Amino acid sequence: MKNINEQIKTGQFKKAYLLYGEETYLKRQYRDKLTKAMLPDGDTVNYAYYEGKGTEPEKLIDLAETMPFFAERRLIVVENSGFFKNSMPKLADYIKVMPDTACFLFVENEVDKRGKMYKAVKDAGYISEMGRQDEKTLLYWIAGQIKREEKQIKESAARFLIERAGTDMELLENELEKLFSYTLGKKEITAEDIAAVCTAQITNKIFDMVEAVAAKQQKKALDYYYDLLALKEPPMRILYLLSRQFRLLLEVKELMKQGYDKAQVAKTAKLHPFAAGKYMKQCRDFSRAQLKEIMEAAAEYEELVKTGRLNDRMSVELFIVKYSLA
Repeated sequence: MKNINEQIKTGQFKKAYLLYGEETYLKRQYRDKLTKAMLPDGDTVNYAYYEGKGTEPEKLIDLAETMPFFAERRLIVVENSGFFKNSMPKLADYIKVMPDTACFLFVENEVDKRGKMYKAVKDAGYISEMGRQDEKTLLYWIAGQIKREEKQIKESAARFLIERAGTDMELLENELEKLFSYTLGKKEITAEDIAAVCTAQITNKIFDMVEAVAAKQQKKALDYYYDLLALKEPPMRILYLLSRQFRLLLEVKELMKQGYDKAQVAKTAKLHPFAAGKYMKQCRDFSRAQLKEIMEAAAEYEELVKTGRLNDRMSVELFIVKYSLA
């Protein structure tokens, strides 16, 4: 990302770009930044946009061969094409010899680094992975967004916002917009404001439910369950997410036993570092044997529902009650 900012600053652009990864917000931001820098003053004549797996490589090549109209280059933006998961030899070969009067900007979710397209863009242009950001980066970003609105927030409140809304920057941006409207006329955004208007992600509710089970707070655990039902979450999905949570806790516990630190746990278990820290703390409330027993019980309750011996809502209720008894 640093290199893209430098290229925008100097105006020295590559012939092809690939922005990929989980963080939709960053991909969108840098797509728009590059577009604005390459085509100032809203030049739509030399801009083309394609989206989806039906995009035809031949059309892209024909367009790239067309000289730009009173401009340095023609920009062709291609999103979610699937080109980087499939073999596209013709387009890959073209990128190697394409003229300087055209630029391809690819935006994708997943890529195959062994594929021809990835290697072609890497050789002829620039590739940037836009992955989930760590907690420190998110805190700086939140502070910057809030400062632009001439407001303030304490670090503890910013951390609470991440805990509640999650680490997806697009979701965080939406929650910040709600907070700005809610705190109109106020200088500081507080934890109370966040609790009042920000939507708690389902994964956070599941995490809190497991925490309540560990603390043997049966009523609290059931209240979380009823909240999720009120949000129209299917009971079997809730049971699946609970089972997944306990499975992750067992995996994290095993990794900690092997001496893994937070960064290693996050990478191995494919968790965000912020979430990894929370899992590392929570798994201490359960023994390895308890976690295995709970996972087996979840599978048994699911089987009872599938065979019609128990209704879905009751099965999850019994599961929560069984493991939150004091």
